[in-house]
Amino acid sequence: MSLNQRFPLGDAIEVSSLVDELRAEPVGGRLRVGDPRVVEFLTKFARKLLAPATARRFPELASLGFFLRKGEIAKALSTLETSGDALRFPRGLVFHVPPANVDTIFVYSWALSALAGNHNVVRVSSRSAGAAETVLEALNDALSEVDADTAAAITATQRMVTYDRSDAISGALSVAADLRVIWGGDASVAALRKYPLAPHARDLTFPDRSSFAVASVRGWQNASEAERRGAAEGFYNDSYWFDQAACSSPRAVFWVGEEEGAREAGQEFRKLLAEVLATKQHVTEPAMAVQKRVSAYGAAVDGLVNGIEFQGNGIATLELADPAVLPREWLGAGTFANARVDTLSDLVPIVLRKDQTVGQFGFTKEELTEFVTELAGRGVDRVVPFGSALTFSAIWDGYDLLTEFSRLVTVQA
Repeated sequence: MSLNQRFPLGDAIEVSSLVDELRAEPVGGRLRVGDPRVVEFLTKFARKLLAPATARRFPELASLGFFLRKGEIAKALSTLETSGDALRFPRGLVFHVPPANVDTIFVYSWALSALAGNHNVVRVSSRSAGAAETVLEALNDALSEVDADTAAAITATQRMVTYDRSDAISGALSVAADLRVIWGGDASVAALRKYPLAPHARDLTFPDRSSFAVASVRGWQNASEAERRGAAEGFYNDSYWFDQAACSSPRAVFWVGEEEGAREAGQEFRKLLAEVLATKQHVTEPAMAVQKRVSAYGAAVDGLVNGIEFQGNGIATLELADPAVLPREWLGAGTFANARVDTLSDLVPIVLRKDQTVGQFGFTKEELTEFVTELAGRGVDRVVPFGSALTFSAIWDGYDLLTEFSRLVTVQA
């Protein structure tokens, strides 16, 4: 029952030994919420991610680096201020199981838990590559640049490991955990939940989610050429960074407004999006191009769409026969359902609990607030401008993560 230690780099270790080491108090004292040793390490790590060469190769890592800048960390921690009789403490040992399809999500989850003072063990998928490998290299490089006390504390309390599928290892880490964080969808949640937790422990789960975009016809018509191009580039970032597989990437676009204006706006938007793909030199792999066509024609056979348009291999637009019948599954990178509705209120009956992010363009804050108020919490966890769907926040899927990763103790005299 051994695991490979990816961060900090080390020899393979037995799961029982790993748990014992993570349960021990580090030299220099146990971590606390907002521990300066963790802040110092994360700040060094962020600088590695923001290095120009790394940011150019993996733009999503630049976003992660920005999220972990010292100022952003201080802003996040400021939301944890307590008053009265309450004191805030770490939860203890946190076991993270992130998805393999989004290479960097595990870092956000881990970093916020570490900021809350927890000891953490993260299972990194053996299938991870690219950005995830760069993250692990940056973490190990940052460890060599902090002072000895900080390095000792991080080494003792934070581990990222890989191991083949193992009931014994997953079971041992689960029963040792004070909190288990499960990403990756319904199947992953169900698979991990078969391993029991300690009676006091609980799960923080991120099951299957789906997202869509809304664009105001009036907002588009009133936008400048630069704003329209910016919207197309932002939508590209939202959709193509993770091949549209991220839970917050839009899989449908609803144009809100009158019919003729929606048709013209949609055509111009897709033209601008195709230009962005050309500028970015986006390449659609042959297998992906086939997947998109199979999915599109399958939707047509099922009667879900009444029109299909391919713009090269990069964009496939499926005109929905009924906006209320929205395909939420992944249909292939760059495949978007398209529909028109008169008002945002028309979308309220369509929204499901699994709908996570709404990317928006051209609406006022008041219009969006009214829409969310109508939903009354039955679905949608966040509404963000085009270009911000993949921007992680300490509030995610309706959870205030720093609060979830900590606990309160009240003291009365």
